[in-house]
Amino acid sequence: MSTPTRTIAIVDDDIQLLESLENLLESAGYAVRTFSSPRALLRAGLSHVDCLITDIGMPEMDGLQLRDAVGKARPGLPVLLMTGRHEIADQPGRAALAPALFRKPIDGRLLLAAVERTFAD
Repeated sequence: MSTPTRTIAIVDDDIQLLESLENLLESAGYAVRTFSSPRALLRAGLSHVDCLITDIGMPEMDGLQLRDAVGKARPGLPVLLMTGRHEIADQPGRAALAPALFRKPIDGRLLLAAVERTFAD
């Protein structure tokens, strides 16, 4: 019996980054759903999502607010954060923000390793 495919949702307002991460994660065997805004993800629902990767800096609702909303709707859903703002990525205590916080441009190997760790726990 094969292992069911894990579904990863990615939220970012940068369409090129969404496409790049989608290709990376699909090449590693994951199902991927991309969303250009947090509200689009929340409208689509979280029932078939096994992990969320979201940008922090987005209009209307930022990634930290999305992480909090997802935590209420799906406690325990792994959320990985990414940011192009190095002052956020480099701040003391950033480990409390998420299991992993990635600085853009994202190192694909590190991202895949973090996703694999979320499913190993």
